Amino acid sequence: MESIHNIEDFSHIKTLADARRLMILRHLMAEAMTVSKLGQMLDMHPAQARHHLKQLENAGLVDLVETRIVRGFVEKYYRARAQAFQLQELILPKSTEHRFIVILGSHDLALEALAHKINHQKNSAIKLLLLPTGSLEGLVALRQGTAHLAGCHLIDADSGEYNLPYIRHLFPDREIGVVTLAHREQGLIVADGNPLQIQSIDDLARKDVSMINRNPGSGTRLWVDRQLQKIGLPEEALQGYKRIVSTHTAVADAVERGVANAGIGIRAAASERHLGFIPLFEERFDLVLQKRDFQNKDFQNIFNLLVSLQFRRDLEKLGGYQTANTGNQIEP
Repeated sequence: MESIHNIEDFSHIKTLADARRLMILRHLMAEAMTVSKLGQMLDMHPAQARHHLKQLENAGLVDLVETRIVRGFVEKYYRARAQAFQLQELILPKSTEHRFIVILGSHDLALEALAHKINHQKNSAIKLLLLPTGSLEGLVALRQGTAHLAGCHLIDADSGEYNLPYIRHLFPDREIGVVTLAHREQGLIVADGNPLQIQSIDDLARKDVSMINRNPGSGTRLWVDRQLQKIGLPEEALQGYKRIVSTHTAVADAVERGVANAGIGIRAAASERHLGFIPLFEERFDLVLQKRDFQNKDFQNIFNLLVSLQFRRDLEKLGGYQTANTGNQIEP
């Protein structure tokens, strides 16, 4: 497995010369946080945290990923961008105990479960780092050498084929491996009991319904936009269309808190929060990697766990996952 350090522009390293910014970025690589939470964790005044966060944002290392209204106050959540992982050997503490495998692309609860299993294995030599950036950005990151694995669920409108047309387009000169993680169910996440009786994507245009949307470049967002085009619904007709979050969990959270009445997401995210779910389609979620990495023992360990009977059972308990094809290799 090759180390990821393909950095073409070192100008943003200057931004990290300040140790406080380096600490902020370390925290934001682990999870999304608000300015106030960062200030508390780093014993820093919110104004100071906001200033350093702005410098990181200007350098393209941090993104605003979610905005929430809590008790009348606006809370903005920030997360490290994919570019931050180009600097991982500078940002992450040096470790002789673990090797880090960076996974970018689509958000998925099964992938989180896989990472949790790997990261908590006794005497594990590797750690998986997940950063949900959207399927397209994950493939681009793999192409650019800023990720070891990409998770994606992109359907081609012309062929109806998942992921492979995009992979052929982005990697015409490389040998790429594709492994199915699982098939999963997507649909409308709504409040428990579905009090507004939302049944289809058409209902998102109702005046009494507001939605929460996914980030551009995510497979879910591409599906939503394609469906709206197909049924002739302009985005302006949907309340909340421009309100975006970067994960299925965040969609469920927004519905649970009443910030939105509905959003498109996976069944597992709805089940986790005991919310209502109206199924719309099933899709294949794949892991994409350089084909040479199949021979690497770290990746072999990951895929051995993936196909184990216990792990498949764990995925099916999440809700909405079918594991009959889990671990299958597909030729692009």
